[in-house]
Amino acid sequence: MSRLSQAKLLDLNKAFDERTPEELLRWCRDTFGLRVAAISAMQKAGSVICHMLHRLKLDIPVVFVDTGVMYQETLDTRDQLAREYGLNIRTLTPRLTMTEQTAEFGVLYLSVEGQKQCCHMRKVEPLRAIAGEFDALIGSLRRAEGGKRGGCPIISVDPEMNAVRLNPLANMTDEQMDAYVSEHNVILNPLHAQGFTTIGCNRCTTPVLPNEPPRAGRWRHLGPWSMYCGINPTDMDDSTAPAVDLPQDLIDRILGQKTDFMI
Repeated sequence: MSRLSQAKLLDLNKAFDERTPEELLRWCRDTFGLRVAAISAMQKAGSVICHMLHRLKLDIPVVFVDTGVMYQETLDTRDQLAREYGLNIRTLTPRLTMTEQTAEFGVLYLSVEGQKQCCHMRKVEPLRAIAGEFDALIGSLRRAEGGKRGGCPIISVDPEMNAVRLNPLANMTDEQMDAYVSEHNVILNPLHAQGFTTIGCNRCTTPVLPNEPPRAGRWRHLGPWSMYCGINPTDMDDSTAPAVDLPQDLIDRILGQKTDFMI
């Protein structure tokens, strides 16, 4: 195995800024073959990714983490996307039900630290359980979301999953995404039409007012200190230089280089 650091992806990120989402998805499928999956929380951007996978006929599976306390509309959206777009959507679940978790740990999401623990158990751990199955995970983060995502790279490393993360929609503006949704009549979670700009667990997500930031509906009861769940590595605090271990030939394909092993 060889090390692929975020620093080594700097030039590739610059080049990818000029690529369309469709081109990035094709590159990902060509580079990683069958060891790539998309991640969707069944929100608008995730639905756009699902539609692109369907339209481009890339045969890439979609991973969905069902925390056990999702809105029914979210689960219905998952099923509709799978049915109408012909997608292979794999649902991951936490080890404990919410009832079991509450009995053992109490109501965690009523404090900032408890919220982090709850999200870790119900979102991060189910995803981490499949670490090693994929070398690349396609996300739907966009810089237009602002906050910690205002500068999210198109391609990054995810040390916990030991995989590469690709966000093909990173440069897509709100206007461009709405235009794509309208042009292709993309299936959307009906909660978006009910005032939800971001959609998560039913315990911790609410609609937002027109003058509020998009993520104001996340953990509203905890104030502005809790706006991210930690399932996306680029949402985390940058305390170390991240890197992942991948075969050298795969790193060469990612970076478009050829390693000379001769001495």
